[in-house]
Amino acid sequence: MDFLSELQYRGMLHQQTPGIEDLLNEPGIVGYIGFDPTAPSMTIGNYVQIMLLRLWQLSGHKPIVLMGGATGRIGDPSGKDKERELKSFEELDGNLAAQVEQVKKLLDFDGPNAAILVNNLDFYEGMSALDFLRGVGKTLTINYMLAKDSVKNRIETGMSFTEFSYQLLQGYDFRRLFELHSCRVQMGGSDQWGNITGGIEFVRRGLGEKVYAVTTPLLTKADGTKFGKSEKGNIWLSAELTSPYEFYQFWLRSNDEDIPKFLKYFSLRPREEMEALIARIESKDDPQGVKKELAAELTERIHGPEGLEEAERVTQLLYGRGATREDLLKIEARPLAGLKQTIDSFDLDRSDIGQLNIIDWMEKTGIASSKSEARRAVKNNAVSLNKVKVADAEYIFQAGELLHDRYILLENGKKNKFLFDFGG
Repeated sequence: MDFLSELQYRGMLHQQTPGIEDLLNEPGIVGYIGFDPTAPSMTIGNYVQIMLLRLWQLSGHKPIVLMGGATGRIGDPSGKDKERELKSFEELDGNLAAQVEQVKKLLDFDGPNAAILVNNLDFYEGMSALDFLRGVGKTLTINYMLAKDSVKNRIETGMSFTEFSYQLLQGYDFRRLFELHSCRVQMGGSDQWGNITGGIEFVRRGLGEKVYAVTTPLLTKADGTKFGKSEKGNIWLSAELTSPYEFYQFWLRSNDEDIPKFLKYFSLRPREEMEALIARIESKDDPQGVKKELAAELTERIHGPEGLEEAERVTQLLYGRGATREDLLKIEARPLAGLKQTIDSFDLDRSDIGQLNIIDWMEKTGIASSKSEARRAVKNNAVSLNKVKVADAEYIFQAGELLHDRYILLENGKKNKFLFDFGG
């Protein structure tokens, strides 16, 4: 695989520095991407950059994952219109550890092009403020740093010296990776171009060496919105924050127009298979089937075979034909809790169990606008509790019917599904 050609085919090449084509004619070039641990998990937005590293590795080059144990304590001002709120060291360390475990599952850490994990906090061990100002701060001029968009965009609203110094730390990262690992390429999203080129200049001025850069474009959806979020918020790579079912459903519910781009960004299928799937979606030949193939590929990669099985089981339970109460009882507590992210849910008072009938519950939660509407739904055989039809409008469910001693799944018709959560 030729790295730059592959990025061009996939629509993932935004900017590159001159001369990198010749550099990449050599095998085994070392390149890196930095990740600041500002959240307890990476998102699928971050996964764009993980894919960049994976393609780099598949092209015969060696990736470095640089975890921002130091830069995360400062906060990247790029794309921000105000000062970040600093997180505690304990929170950042916990986030970093969790993200490292995610990365270990997504890149190859064995073999001739084995990925390397580095924490940039190690670069500053034993370095005093005076050492930093003399050894790092003298490398770039104020004029050069002020010219960066991340700084210019904040001049009027204000920027602390802390955030102003971020580009010095990122530049020093590149220098240390060059010195320790012969790293010659930094990659990232287009919003990082200023920081990355600052690192190139840092290495040139400090070591007299030439290094290079590649960036990806900002991935947006067909409607122009930023990729990586659902109506409920971020789509995380952590099963605790985004269940495998919810992750799987994100792809199934994506706009048909987005699927060709998503396939090129995220699929590791042979190009012929990707082109066949893209042709199907563009010709409207079973677009939902194409989404299922993409969803299955990515869910298994992120959450493993067990996560994919869970996602498909819950999907079949909610939307497939013939699902029964027995099928529902096989679902574990975590995926049930995850349903709160994708269907309407209500946190309810446990003391009301055994006191209110089904009509009361439907009116209380707003599932029905009135008791008469709720009665009509029951009379029309539209209401189910835990996959069992409710025939009696006066039916009162008991605590023993709660799934995992906590949940009730109520359905009003084929499409309207609700989760009652009684708090355990």
